[in-house]
Amino acid sequence: MRSISAVWVALLISTSAAAQGEATLPSWNDGPTKRAIVEFVGAVTNEDSPSYVPPEKRIATFDNDGCLWAEKPLYFQLIYSVDQVRQMSDAHPEWATTEPYKSAIAGDLNSLLETGAEGLSKIVVASHANITADEFARSVRKWLAEARHPETGRAYDEMIYQPMLELLAYLRANGFKTFIVSGGGIDFMRVFAEETYGIPPEQVIGSSIEAKFEMRDGIPTIVKLPGGLFVDDKVGKPVGIYQHIGRRPLFAAGNSDGDLAMLQYTTIPRSEMDASRRFGLIVHHTDSEREWAYDRDSHVGRLDKALAEASERGWTVVDMARDWARIFPEKN
Repeated sequence: MRSISAVWVALLISTSAAAQGEATLPSWNDGPTKRAIVEFVGAVTNEDSPSYVPPEKRIATFDNDGCLWAEKPLYFQLIYSVDQVRQMSDAHPEWATTEPYKSAIAGDLNSLLETGAEGLSKIVVASHANITADEFARSVRKWLAEARHPETGRAYDEMIYQPMLELLAYLRANGFKTFIVSGGGIDFMRVFAEETYGIPPEQVIGSSIEAKFEMRDGIPTIVKLPGGLFVDDKVGKPVGIYQHIGRRPLFAAGNSDGDLAMLQYTTIPRSEMDASRRFGLIVHHTDSEREWAYDRDSHVGRLDKALAEASERGWTVVDMARDWARIFPEKN
């Protein structure tokens, strides 16, 4: 039986954290989801709590597509890749009759999707390889400045979720170090992650291709190559966390089956001695009016196995329609 003092400590932690949550999570509606987040943060950051975790172990990992920013009608990096292939097509006349390039040039996204993972990989490699890292970064910045989402008219880096921006800031204010762990390209996300999310390049983990160093006219240069693809998705995410962070996360957030392994790796105890309290969060797209409603049958961001496992594992599922007072930030 818990002592009276322990009960009061838990109550004080919960009350203090709740007050802080109200001030720092304004776009989250009050309810069990918000309260679960605030209570967890209070428990692991208060030195008087039996669940206290020192700051150096407060690692939080977030998927990007569908978790920090939108992912419909296609993953935004794929839209960027299609746009780049179309711009490059004059130099590659053979693409006009060869899939998957033919569909990309025509803007036929349904036919492009039918080419499968192999076809999509060719589009990504064509637009990402045989270019210097600096040239690629400039290309992404230009695209983000000029391209607009086909349905909302927003810039793609304005298609970010205001509640998740607040959650990132809330965790950092409580001593957490926040990382992106995404199937998206590491070089692509590093261009905007710091300005958009407050996450510096060294805390971005993503899919990658080979690169090499060379001197060009006396200038040290990194060149992106077409081989050696590492996919930081599904079972690749725990591997990426292990290789780049070296600590198991305390908090992990995702939105699809691509995040299932990361949520399992974060929350499932590895032994009877592993008693640390951990938190798994799933963003469930349920708002067809303000965003999109999809899960098990979606061609992007499919959420099936992870949703089924959430109740078994005690993961918190965000119902966007119910839990978020707003979806996107105000337009600049």
